[in-house]
Amino acid sequence: MASIERRRFLQQSLTAGFGCSAELLLGRILPAQTATGISRVYLDTRRTTAPIDPNLFGSFLEHLGRAIYEGIYDPGSKLSDSNGFRKDVMEEVRALGVPIVRYPGGNFVSGYNWLDGIGPKRDRPRVLDKAWNSINTNQFGTDEFMSWCKAVGTKPLMGLNLGTGTAEQAAALVEYCNAEKGTRWSDLRRKNGIAEPYKVRNWCLGNEMDGPWQIGHMTATEYGFKAADAARQMRYVDPSLTLIACGSSGPQMPTYLEWDREVLEQCYEYVDALSLHRYIGNTKEETGGDSAKYLAMNLTMDRQIAETVAVCDLVRGRKRSPKKLWLSFDEWNVWYRARSGDAVNGHEQEAPHLLEEVYNLEDALLVGGIINTLLRNSDRVKLACLAQLVNVIGPIMTNPNGLYRQSIYYPYQWGLQLARGAVLNLLTECPGYEVSGMGEVPCLDVTGTFSKDNGKVAVFILNRDLAKAHEVEVMWQDAAPARVLTSTVLTGTDLKAANSFDAPQRVVPTDFAKPVTSGGRTKFEVPARSYTAIQWGT
Repeated sequence: MASIERRRFLQQSLTAGFGCSAELLLGRILPAQTATGISRVYLDTRRTTAPIDPNLFGSFLEHLGRAIYEGIYDPGSKLSDSNGFRKDVMEEVRALGVPIVRYPGGNFVSGYNWLDGIGPKRDRPRVLDKAWNSINTNQFGTDEFMSWCKAVGTKPLMGLNLGTGTAEQAAALVEYCNAEKGTRWSDLRRKNGIAEPYKVRNWCLGNEMDGPWQIGHMTATEYGFKAADAARQMRYVDPSLTLIACGSSGPQMPTYLEWDREVLEQCYEYVDALSLHRYIGNTKEETGGDSAKYLAMNLTMDRQIAETVAVCDLVRGRKRSPKKLWLSFDEWNVWYRARSGDAVNGHEQEAPHLLEEVYNLEDALLVGGIINTLLRNSDRVKLACLAQLVNVIGPIMTNPNGLYRQSIYYPYQWGLQLARGAVLNLLTECPGYEVSGMGEVPCLDVTGTFSKDNGKVAVFILNRDLAKAHEVEVMWQDAAPARVLTSTVLTGTDLKAANSFDAPQRVVPTDFAKPVTSGGRTKFEVPARSYTAIQWGT
């Protein structure tokens, strides 16, 4: 096949939305690459696949462990303001620029009565959270969360209790948040001291209702009917809402995809999006403890997205609907150590230490790969949430004296701050390696973005090769950029190295030598075991 024909075929395949690199689509190493030993990225700023939704790199806070209490809210701390909000955490979240935060759960939400968390704090009940066997003091609730969101410059993504809760209670919370005045629930908000409505637009209709662990677990058909009823009642209060139905909790579920289809058969007309969740671990069951396979696991998320999109479009076709659903990947992360025993059982304590995963270098590299996956699929994934933000499987950890950044903080930060505009339709030629159960996987996972507003181009490169650096040549198909604005890399010799309060700088980014562009080509070398971000400007 001639070179131009091969490139056109690969670009058409990418545009079709498969969501993997060109090499994975072909299932082999491109012959031209094996001859030169140089990996090539063909980049044309005129070719983009989709605009990046501002909510693509959101996060998540649940009433779980120390995410809320001792995380973002700690009124007894010397580090907190007059509202009880941790000032150091607020500064960190504000600097990150997190666009949207999902709250209050998670599994917690399926047993939560939002009325317990409003009004005078002295009157709020102490409640046993059955999801995590913990005591919730209810000193932090809806109004505190809205105030915190405003303080850090983020938007709320509100979760609704469709476990023990009812559609009527869901609509009541919408009225409390969004109606101006003159109704039962809006007047209660005003009585509680908040005159202006919050105007919350984005709502999750329950959480992981396919899971037997979930309070109020039900069949897909039952949930679909309940979600449709809740959606109707909520839109009677506020027609402008954006509503997300619960999809499968993950591809490991025996009902995976069939659940999604049955749910959408009942509520497709009433919702805007479908959720999906995924946690990945370097475990015996999932990867065999093989780090080379682990660093390729983001590609299984590409597949999960493609499969979920296919189900959405199947139901759309069956219903002959003009509406195309988008996806909300509202829980994703690495999580596999703190998953059992005392790590998930609060023993009826306040703010117990639960799910406090310690992240290492290889975890951060995989998170970089997931950032690439989300960008690659931004034509259908419009909202996503790193689960979670503080202390609980989070990039930020606190103690009474301060905070530190876990290794996964950095690729998440780069996605938030460098990925702007639209996703580029790149073509990458590079070597691959065999992965058990996955076939041949490209050594380099590359995505890029381009902003027409300011002319900035960003490229994100995961080098999965554990042993070798790779020489990369960016081939500019239109005008080459004038200068490098940002050039940074996360790498190291020890994949298991992790940060801590005692050693907060063990895994941190380092400056990457700014590559030089000449004759429409930019050459540089990405280290083994690395995630690299480069941004060019005009």
